Amino acid sequence: MADADYDVLILGAGSGGYACALRAAQLGLTVGLVEKAKVGGTCLHVGCIPTKALLHAAEVADSAREAEQFGVRATLDGIDMAGVNTYKDGVVNRLFKGLTGLVKSRGITVVEGEGRLTGPKQVTVGDTTITGRHVVLASGSYARSLPGLEVDGERVLTSDHALQLDRVPRSVVVLGGGVIGCEFASVWRSFGADVTIVEALPRLVAAEDEASSKALERAFRKRGIAFRTGTRFSSVARTDDGVAVTVETEAGEQSTIEAELLLVAVGRGPVTDGLGYDEQGIAMERGFVLTDERCRTDVEGVYAVGDIVPGLQLAHRGFQQGIFVAEDIAGLDPRPVDETAIPRVTYSSPEVASVGLDERTATERFGADGVETVTYDLGGNGKSQILKTQGFVKLVRRTDGPVVGIHLVGERVGELVGEAQLIYGWEGYPEDVAPLVHAHPTQNEALGEAHLALAGKPLHAHS
Repeated sequence: MADADYDVLILGAGSGGYACALRAAQLGLTVGLVEKAKVGGTCLHVGCIPTKALLHAAEVADSAREAEQFGVRATLDGIDMAGVNTYKDGVVNRLFKGLTGLVKSRGITVVEGEGRLTGPKQVTVGDTTITGRHVVLASGSYARSLPGLEVDGERVLTSDHALQLDRVPRSVVVLGGGVIGCEFASVWRSFGADVTIVEALPRLVAAEDEASSKALERAFRKRGIAFRTGTRFSSVARTDDGVAVTVETEAGEQSTIEAELLLVAVGRGPVTDGLGYDEQGIAMERGFVLTDERCRTDVEGVYAVGDIVPGLQLAHRGFQQGIFVAEDIAGLDPRPVDETAIPRVTYSSPEVASVGLDERTATERFGADGVETVTYDLGGNGKSQILKTQGFVKLVRRTDGPVVGIHLVGERVGELVGEAQLIYGWEGYPEDVAPLVHAHPTQNEALGEAHLALAGKPLHAHS
């Protein structure tokens, strides 16, 4: 490829990068998109999409195993991981084909190869130098490990390796009780493995409301998923048939857990090392690129989006930031992305979803007397009873004010967080939402019931 100049030059074709490219091209800007692997990045190839395919396969396994409670005679003969992986890879490949076709149809130039920022407005790929009036850094993230913990891809895995497993492990220690750890723990338990989660923080999914964490922990106990919170990793040693993981409690007590595999799920780090960002004067902190609310770095004309920017590492955050930057460059003056309004979902069984503030944060911000909450139990929701799922909808509002946080636990509640985001984003009052008609019987009704209760007129809930 010859040297080229673009209106928008994007380094990284993951969620943030390709969303920016698509929107910029739609707005009539010329776009260069540099990618060292495949368009779609982590989310499409080793993140959101393949993990959710595994989670659906796990749901099917549970449905077969538990069919008798619905009056259906069925048996689970086992898990064919080759078949599961064929299904998973098929989903990914179809989406990848569609995405590459979409990018091509928009007239976006994809430059294959590892790019490096070699000037404020230029990226070098091999022997080729490409320039842009605006540069967008979107180089994504990688699966992190801990100091001294060597990942070998055989017995000590990251999520990347776990997605390629050709068997169901007999037993797994999952290091990390956040989103990734809980999702893989859920999958493997459904597939029949013995699972133990080790989490240094006091509770699972610690970024969620405390009530949500407790509900997930209860559900995991019921499913036979063991977990140790307030427990730190010390070391791991290979055994004849697996690993021996030594852990330590806050009180200093050590113990060893033996398993076939250790999954390291301690979060994701930014892919910025060696890409020339700091050399070009871009402000960095612990490898992350610092930006203002408009995704601008401190170097004129250089933006950053997605997982390399401090905050939630979520594909839909990257999408929205990418769209925002394209519109900002085009002069549309878009509204900055509200980080608190970004919906969060853990796709375990049961699911945990939320948007806005948790009760603790709201209380710290507005005072104990400035916050009201209500929790509507899914036991009163007809569709949840049909699905045999347990959980709740918890609302947090400012006293006599708008709803500032919505928290959900239960099967499929991730599908409800869209309406929850609208309520939060529009600063809706419970009294505004209560008159809205929700179809019956749906789980969506639970949101309506919770707002009815908070508005002081509960229907299928005790006052």
